[in-house]
This record gives sequence, structure tokens and C-alpha cells, in this order.
Amino acid sequence: VQLVESGGGLVQAGGSLTLSCAVSGLTFGDYGFGWFRQAPGKEREGIAVISNYDGSTIYSDSVKGRFTISRDTSEHTTSLEMNSLKYEGTAVYYCAADYWGQANARALSGMYWDYWGQGTLVTVSS
Repeated sequence: VQLVESGGGLVQAGGSLTLSCAVSGLTFGDYGFGWFRQAPGKEREGIAVISNYDGSTIYSDSVKGRFTISRDTSEHTTSLEMNSLKYEGTAVYYCAADYWGQANARALSGMYWDYWGQGTLVTVSS
């Protein structure tokens, strides 16, 4: 199983960036997907989850209204569109896969996820 993130980079505060995660080695439709981030010196934070069967979503309060998670079954990718980025959004962003994953608070906690990518760095300049 491989999850490979891409799209990270340097962006000014207030700007936008879209991350993508290419998924292989599993039955895509059986998995929910999530995006997490870890800022320097801080714990990992769950920010967005999309379920496997109905595409329902949940977001952390820190990104709600600014970020959008999506999944493309034909391309086997999940994406995170990030708008109005804030300086505190500087972090390594990870995608993860959860078998029959649901979009709920438990999923945002980051527990019980089956597979993780290596991460992509997003740096937001002030």
C-alpha cells in the first residue's frame, strides 16, 4: 500500500494551495481518507476526513470553512484544497487511509488509521 502526498510548498498567508494524495495497493472504495498535519513542536492534528461510502466529511474547527477535502475514485486520489491559509498552517501534511472509515470526531483524532503517507511540507509566510 502506498499513499504519496504532493503539492506542498511555500505560500503567503491568505493564499491557496491544493494538496493531493495518490493511493495505490488497496481497494479505493473500501477506505475513508483523512488529512492530518503536524506543526513544529506540536502534536499531530486531524483536519479533514471523508468517508468511504457516502462522501460525508468532517473538519476541525481550525480549518472549517477554508479547507475542502475530496476524493476521486477514478484517479484513486484524495485532495485537500486549502484557502485563506494562515501562518499557523505551517506544518507537514499527511494523508491517511482507514478501512471503511467514517467522517466523525473519532476519525479526526487520528486513532486507528490503517495507512499513512510520508507527508508534504507546507510553509506559510507571514
